[in-house]
Amino acid sequence: MTGHGATKDHDDYALGRMPRTARHGWITVAMQRFGQLSCLSQFMLGATLGYGMSFWDAFLALTLGAVILEVVAIFIGIAGQREGLGTVMLSRWAGFGRHGSSLLSLVVTVSLVGWFAVQNAVFATGIQSLLGGLPLWSWSLLCGLAVTLVVAYGISAMAWLAYFTVPAFLVLAGWSILAALQQHSLADLIASPAPGPSLSLTQGATLVAGGFIIGAVVTPDMSRFNRSPWDVVKQTVISITFGEYLIGLIAVLLAHAVKSADVVAIIVTTTNVAGTIILVTSTMKINDWNLYSASLGSVSLLDAVIGRAVDRRIATVAVGLLGTVLSIWGGLEQFTPFLLFLGTAVPPVGGIMIVDYFVLRRSRAALDASALRNELPGEIEGWNLPCLLAWAGGLATGLWFDAGIPSLNALAVAGIAYWLLARLLPAPARRFSSSQV
Repeated sequence: MTGHGATKDHDDYALGRMPRTARHGWITVAMQRFGQLSCLSQFMLGATLGYGMSFWDAFLALTLGAVILEVVAIFIGIAGQREGLGTVMLSRWAGFGRHGSSLLSLVVTVSLVGWFAVQNAVFATGIQSLLGGLPLWSWSLLCGLAVTLVVAYGISAMAWLAYFTVPAFLVLAGWSILAALQQHSLADLIASPAPGPSLSLTQGATLVAGGFIIGAVVTPDMSRFNRSPWDVVKQTVISITFGEYLIGLIAVLLAHAVKSADVVAIIVTTTNVAGTIILVTSTMKINDWNLYSASLGSVSLLDAVIGRAVDRRIATVAVGLLGTVLSIWGGLEQFTPFLLFLGTAVPPVGGIMIVDYFVLRRSRAALDASALRNELPGEIEGWNLPCLLAWAGGLATGLWFDAGIPSLNALAVAGIAYWLLARLLPAPARRFSSSQV
């Protein structure tokens, strides 16, 4: 039976609609979004751009990438906000059906548990290099358990983590650039050429868009906590714009000043050990959302496959422990190519869901009617062949078509192909009760 009434404390309505009474002000949610972009990975992105591009070329790359991310996040985020549903649950009535959403659940869960493990390994390695004392596996275990406990408690604990890490990271960014400007003129840094091998504008924009496209596609996991579509727009524009420009451009200038793309070396050079600790611990803020979305995906997968509503907290502990064990495992680098492949499968999902929800509107009447009762629609289709074909076409485009921005190509091809195929092929005949496997 589908858990429409998953209302336990800290379960965050993993299998049901987020009721209006449980939603938050947009600033609280925006802090979560900005926290995903004020972290080590964003600093690494900006430093990579700065090492291979001039300041203004990096600015253009950040602009192009940010606009792509904002458009995707706003559209799919508004769908999640209107329905009060996370990405995978929404996909059941936004093109994928019961079985297609199960496959999507598997992709999202495996991908994000894998990235949780990768980020946790980075977190633990950084803490060990700074504090020492324990072997790396012990730090990996402690760091993984800490994030797992935060996510298990739910959105309120994650919000408090954001209130700590985001201001600390902003202080670090300001501290770093002020230290650099004591030795370099801002005008000279802006005018200086790239210190490393050149990156093209397309390569730079691809790094920006590709680096956060999964986060943009799974926006409903976060935006279902918003109270209005306008809140989604505000939080997306402000958080992504500030995250890409403020953090990204500071890292660009620091890379020019230090003439290196090594983020830790840049921070050590411009601040001190305290700054490095802030940089490393900020990794928690993106990793908690990796684990949170993975837990939602696993709950939806179990609900669809075995017909059992599993408490999100139990799922969080299970996938958190799995990710922690993977981070202790010494062969993560062998797992990374598989994670990159799975990451290529996510952008087409955004194109399909946006087209189905806003253009074809195949399930909008059922969603609207059930929303009045704060329930899910009574029926759901099994397989949707146009969706699966479009998804495969988008994935193939992202893997094998190198021109332009691969993630954007995959999203656009999947969306257009789905629109065409949905008109050419008959609608699936077999439908299930939404409480039936």
